Amino acid sequence: MTKPQLFLLFCFIAFALVSSETFQEQEILLAIKLDLFDPSNNLQDWKRPENATASVHCHWTGVHCDPNGSVAKLLLPNMNLSGNISDQIQRFPSLQVLDLSNNAFECSLPKSLPNLTSLKVFDVSVNSFFGTFPYGLGTATGLTHVNASSNNFSGFLPEDLGNATTLEVLDFRGGYFEGSVPSSFKNLKSLKFLGLSGNNLGGKLPKVIGELSSLETVILGYNGFTGEIPEEFGKLTRLQYLDLAVGNLTGSIPSSFGQLKQLTTVYLYQNRLTGKIPREVGNITSLLFLDLSDNQITGEIPTEVAELKNLQLLNLMRNQLTGTIPSKIAELPNLEVLELWQNSLVGSLPVDLGKSSPLKWLDVSSNKLTGDIPSGLCYSRNLTKLILFNNSFSGQIPEDIFSCPTLVRVRIQKNLISGTIPAGSGDLPMLQHLELAKNNLTGQVPDDITSSKSLSFIDISFNHLSSLPYSIFSSPNLQTFIASHNSFAGNIPNQIQDRPSLSVLDLSFNRFSGQIPERIASFEKLVSLNLKSNQLVGEIPQELAGMHMLAVLDLSNNSLTGNIPQSLGASPTLEMLNVSFNKLTGPVPSNAFGFHSPPVINSFLGGPFNLSCTIWFQMP
Repeated sequence: MTKPQLFLLFCFIAFALVSSETFQEQEILLAIKLDLFDPSNNLQDWKRPENATASVHCHWTGVHCDPNGSVAKLLLPNMNLSGNISDQIQRFPSLQVLDLSNNAFECSLPKSLPNLTSLKVFDVSVNSFFGTFPYGLGTATGLTHVNASSNNFSGFLPEDLGNATTLEVLDFRGGYFEGSVPSSFKNLKSLKFLGLSGNNLGGKLPKVIGELSSLETVILGYNGFTGEIPEEFGKLTRLQYLDLAVGNLTGSIPSSFGQLKQLTTVYLYQNRLTGKIPREVGNITSLLFLDLSDNQITGEIPTEVAELKNLQLLNLMRNQLTGTIPSKIAELPNLEVLELWQNSLVGSLPVDLGKSSPLKWLDVSSNKLTGDIPSGLCYSRNLTKLILFNNSFSGQIPEDIFSCPTLVRVRIQKNLISGTIPAGSGDLPMLQHLELAKNNLTGQVPDDITSSKSLSFIDISFNHLSSLPYSIFSSPNLQTFIASHNSFAGNIPNQIQDRPSLSVLDLSFNRFSGQIPERIASFEKLVSLNLKSNQLVGEIPQELAGMHMLAVLDLSNNSLTGNIPQSLGASPTLEMLNVSFNKLTGPVPSNAFGFHSPPVINSFLGGPFNLSCTIWFQMP
């Protein structure tokens, strides 16, 4: 046989072998499909062709072949697939990418997966795979990405992955892995992303993680790690994102963090960290988000924080911080969220806070702060939440607060604020929650508050306010109105339209006089009505008996007369009825103790009731 003939024969044999392999891979794919449930029929083109064609499967949905017609990629994400992963999948010797992410699998992975030695990318994230993670994937020498996050895998982390020295992404977040981080992971010198959060891992954070110099993202939070944060983490000079939140970490924050010049995000919240915030944090000028909340950090807020010109979020709440708030924090040009609540901070808020930054959220509640509320907090017209309660702020509420169109929540209760409530709250299109209780406010509640279409919660109790708008109940979405312990007098406002949203109305401990408006009964969803300790006269309106959602009714300590409506206690939802210390006469309603909760025996004291009712007070 001549050389040309031998060459042609060799080519023919090679072609026949390749064709045989590709036909075989068609059959493997069809076998895999048999074990899948495909409710959206995404794989409808996976079917045996009428005319045999070697590479037809390379055009099937999610199948990608190499130049030889062998399956190189199997991309089946976001298809709502379920069922089982066939053991046949190991028979793709050229498979480099396997992506089954974002499906509905509820099964274990085949133990034969490590036979895919050409694998580079393995992604089974966002499913409900369970059982142990297959051991042996680390033998795939070119493996770069492993993502098994958001599944139900349990057992120990696969130690053999430490052999995959080309690995760049390792993501096991959101599972049930236990034990410690394998020591073999120290070999992953190419690793850029390490995600192990949301598991049951414990033990100390390995110092060797600090030797993985390629790391850009480390997410280890929501585990049970103990001990201190290794000082070696300061060697991760490429690190951009660090999340060690929600664990049992102790000790101080390493000062070596100041060397991490590319770091944008630090989440260390909900641990047991102590000591002071290191001044070196001011060197991390790339920081966008710094959250050290829910720890036991002491000392003052370092002035160096003001050097973080890119900072958008600073959260130091629920620590043991003392001292004053550095005035230069007000100069941070990108600050959007400042949360310092539940510390022991003193002094005043920086006078220019909000004037140089797009401040959206300010919460300094439960401290020992004093002085005036700064007038420029909404200078950028971005402020949505203003939370200042439980301090000793004094002076008046700045008028420009109620010209801030983005406000959603205002909570300034439990301070020493004086003066009047500024007008404008009713014109704020997004304001839902207004809490001004326990201050020294005086004067009239502004009329414009009645025009608000967004307010659902108003608490102005425990002040010295003297006048309510006649149409105070006209706000269409008002659900809770608490105005107790003030100096309101005159008749209860009775310009009441059908407002089915109101569920809590408390006007107790005022000086309201006149009769209880019958129109109160138009509040069909009213759960609690408290008119206690006023100067109300006349009879209890019969209409109150028809309020079928009413659970609490307190009319005590007034001068009401006449009989208690016989059907007043008939509502199955009524849990507390108090009409004591009035001038009511006649018998107690026979159904007055038909409540689901035990009756309050004193609820009918203080009135010249018919003695025949005393039988209802007998205890079993």
